[in-house]
Amino acid sequence: MPDRSRRPKPPTVTPTPDRAPDDVLVHLRRARDEADRSYADEVDLDRLAAVAGLSKFHFLRLFRSTYGVTPGEYVSQRRIERAQDLLRATGLSVTEVCHAVGFTSLGSFSSRFRTVVGETPSQFQARYASAGAPHIPGCYVFMWGLAERAPTTSAIEEKRPDHPGS
Repeated sequence: MPDRSRRPKPPTVTPTPDRAPDDVLVHLRRARDEADRSYADEVDLDRLAAVAGLSKFHFLRLFRSTYGVTPGEYVSQRRIERAQDLLRATGLSVTEVCHAVGFTSLGSFSSRFRTVVGETPSQFQARYASAGAPHIPGCYVFMWGLAERAPTTSAIEEKRPDHPGS
């Protein structure tokens, strides 16, 4: 019988974090850019994985290892960042901001906002309101948002009797 104690030991391999290959990074960036553009819409894992051209489970694993957060957490962070901008600069209510950035529940918005920012949306807004910078009226914010979302539909077209929304 051969002496097994003299056989060289295989080299120890330290596990490396699962990193996306360089040729896949462009696909992950494309999905991240889509999340940045459409944060206020319903963004789900299937949609982002399709944009990246990957299976949703492979996409989820690669996105988390590359960016350090899941796609859902990334979209949530973008929504909170945008909510901070709106609360600082506009006269919108917390509920209006909640819905403008894509949250459907005021409770989940307030909870997530407090977790990320460290204070409630109302406290955050009050702190910036006391700073004295003039706020953009909410009606202008909504008009701008409507202009971005439906650039081909004018108010005149909407008032026509044969328009589908009439």
